[in-house]
Amino acid sequence: MSERATREETVNVVWSGNWVAERLGVALEGGGELGDLLGLALRRNPKRAHLLVSNVLGKHVPQLPSVVHGAGYELGERVRALLGPQEARRAVVLGYAETATGLGHAVADGLRDAPYLHSTRRPVAGVAPAGGFEESHSHATSHLLLPEDRDLLAGGGPASTLVLVDDEFSTGNTVLNTVRALHALHPRERYVIVALVDMRSPADRDRLTAFAAEIGARVDLVTRAAGTVALPDGVLERGQALVAEQEARAPASAPPSVPVPARVTRVALDWPAGVPDGGRHGFTPDQRTALEAALPAMAERIATALDADAPGGGDDHGQGADGDRDRTPAAEHDRDRSPARSQGQDRVRDQDRDQDRDRDQDRDQDQGRVRAPRRVLVLGFEELMYAPLRLGTALEELLGARAEVRYSTTTRSPVLAVDDPGYAIRTRLVFPAHDDPADGPGDRYAYNVAGAGFDAVVAVVDSTADTPALHAPDGLLARLAEHTGQVLLAVVPSYTPTPVQEPAVLPEPLRGPDFSSYAPDEVGWLLQDLSDTELEAPTEEREEAIQSGGAHYAESLPVEYQPSPAYQALFTAALETSAARIARAVGTVTETVLAERGPRPVLVSLARAGTPVGVLMRRWARHRHGLDLPHYAISIVRGRGIDATALRWLAAHHDPADVVFVDGWTGKGAITRELAAAIEAFEASGGPAGFDPEIAVLADPGGCVRTYGTREDFLIPSACLNSTVSGLISRTVLRADLVGPDDFHGGKFYRELAASDVSNHFLDTVAARFDDVAAEVDDATKEILAADRAPTWEGWAAVERISEEYGIHDVNLVKPGVGETTRVLLRRVPWKILARRGAGPDLEHIRLLAEQRGVPVEEVDDLPYSCVGLIHPRFTRGATGADGRAVAGGSPVADGGEAVREA
Repeated sequence: MSERATREETVNVVWSGNWVAERLGVALEGGGELGDLLGLALRRNPKRAHLLVSNVLGKHVPQLPSVVHGAGYELGERVRALLGPQEARRAVVLGYAETATGLGHAVADGLRDAPYLHSTRRPVAGVAPAGGFEESHSHATSHLLLPEDRDLLAGGGPASTLVLVDDEFSTGNTVLNTVRALHALHPRERYVIVALVDMRSPADRDRLTAFAAEIGARVDLVTRAAGTVALPDGVLERGQALVAEQEARAPASAPPSVPVPARVTRVALDWPAGVPDGGRHGFTPDQRTALEAALPAMAERIATALDADAPGGGDDHGQGADGDRDRTPAAEHDRDRSPARSQGQDRVRDQDRDQDRDRDQDRDQDQGRVRAPRRVLVLGFEELMYAPLRLGTALEELLGARAEVRYSTTTRSPVLAVDDPGYAIRTRLVFPAHDDPADGPGDRYAYNVAGAGFDAVVAVVDSTADTPALHAPDGLLARLAEHTGQVLLAVVPSYTPTPVQEPAVLPEPLRGPDFSSYAPDEVGWLLQDLSDTELEAPTEEREEAIQSGGAHYAESLPVEYQPSPAYQALFTAALETSAARIARAVGTVTETVLAERGPRPVLVSLARAGTPVGVLMRRWARHRHGLDLPHYAISIVRGRGIDATALRWLAAHHDPADVVFVDGWTGKGAITRELAAAIEAFEASGGPAGFDPEIAVLADPGGCVRTYGTREDFLIPSACLNSTVSGLISRTVLRADLVGPDDFHGGKFYRELAASDVSNHFLDTVAARFDDVAAEVDDATKEILAADRAPTWEGWAAVERISEEYGIHDVNLVKPGVGETTRVLLRRVPWKILARRGAGPDLEHIRLLAEQRGVPVEEVDDLPYSCVGLIHPRFTRGATGADGRAVAGGSPVADGGEAVREA
């Protein structure tokens, strides 16, 4: 057993609050692990003389990084269990500067999916505060909230939870001030207060309970331990007198403890690009993932620098003959404290670890090798707590038994240092502020570092604080060099938020009768009115321009098809025949949505084919359940994505998690993939997160979605016509000269076609069958909810096969299903129609349109759809199909005959 281990066995365990308790009569009441978690110290503060010193916070007492991070992480896991995984994902975590910035971040880690923000006392040029509050007992009161994402504090709407994290509750005033300020800006139904210890008096507890009732919110508390601080009368005055007496005896800063100051070496971290230095401007789960991936390599760089610059054996910097640095009483006392387990267990663990190190280092010295530092402090900087903490945890894991790694940070808080085993702050270093603080120059402090026997100190600051004052003769680095054999400086780049721009005034939805023939409450169109703009072009001209690369399909509109009397009669007959089947599918998909996305989903139909379906789903919810669901129509353009302005509008007015996208049917699933990619791109560009890209459709013959009314491919009458069954609205338009970055996509209202409008007739006919199909809907919904609904994508496979079999070699020119085939015949230049043999009356309108346009209908077997429309492939050179992508190769020789212009 080493000499040091023998010494530690004889050290008396003394509570680090005894000195204050004996002199002022201050006592901790609560039992349990309270004495292990907290010590006591005194400070010069006109509001509160005593200071509760945490042994697991990593602020004043150097501690194992794994213990510090683990304390916060475990609290976060408890919050996650309290809220449940779904609500935990919608929560926002807010930590308090400066002491709880790292603790709050660790709590957010424990919640796993929650974004994090901490308050700050550092104003940042170009970032306007989103709020603030006061900390009544602090020496520096004003807290600023500077999120880069201005919607961060709004969270997921009123139902989302705000998790507030502080190191300890003493009176609860800070929490009250915070909730009062933020509740006025973003009222919510639930708050969770998290702290290591709850030391409030019964009166303070009652005050928070009354405040929660006053604002009508639920407030939960999650703490590691609870108790109270017993303060005798006159303790503030006696404490201030005791501080003055002690300061008159002791030097302001600990004198040097090594004969030769250490040299300072800068180590390049290679901090991951795009990852903030902390939560001052917000920290997302994706950024957490990026940091986790980069930590091992950064720890390796620090370890390499420690090895490279480590002093040799012998008597360097006061080392004894056994190779161990002489320990001051402060160092021995620091090593004896047990924050995470009983003090006896902690001491045994330290003895075992030190014996292993002694053996390894004696062997290394015998073999002539330079030993690595055996006791390393990673020292953070004021609010910069999380970055150095995680560097410390990674270094601790990397070095293992080779070195003991401890972690603490510098602070603004002036605390009395007394070198006594029963006092929590044994030594202090004093140095000038080095980050040009907004409140002017002043002293800063590092506690329990001097004389603690650290072989090396890794000082971690952000680039804002890497100033001449840091490197000055009386600066932090010089002070550290007086007490260790090695100083490394690691600089984390200060995160610069994207300049905040004034948010654009978002347009409001358009509603009937001014825009569309639907009633105002049926749907709000997130479009801009281009009714007075000439956008139509003959079908063949559009096709040639699209496929030649001269234009995108969304830059113009086809001439609206005017149905002949025969076609109108066919539509009417088809509607009467299929109304009940449509009603059954509407009810089934609506009930499925309510079961899985309820209780009040926001229906957002993809204009325009999805809009009649969205209106019918809204009518079902109102008819069957008395629900008045919001419904909007939004534009999505294949190859160019979804309307980002419309998504921002939705996020500003509703919780994105409540939005359910609605479409009429699936073909090969291109729009399903387009929507998923568009939502991902929208969030990656900084748009509000939380939208679920899954689509609810009336019919899913392609097997592309999980939420559907049926997977049969049958005639949906709303697919038979264009605007005259869709509220007299055109398909959407996206053209740079018409649609600006803050505009909705465009659309036209064809008022002149009112005489032919059957939009409301279609809706009323289907809705009239709701009662008739109610029992069937209940059975179908139960069956669907219990079934394996994973998309099979069999439609996509069939399209690829047809594309190759017919020599087209471009899936964009193959349009499967009754709805898509109808679109080919109404809007594009069709080549031929493939009809499943024996498809029957569902294809009567297809056959009539094909006859009118001179397009052959080919009967085929083994077709998973009722029919498939093939766009004429003579235009396959250049950009082709709906997404305008280039296609290599030429056209097939086959020709389906001369196309005719739409009537």
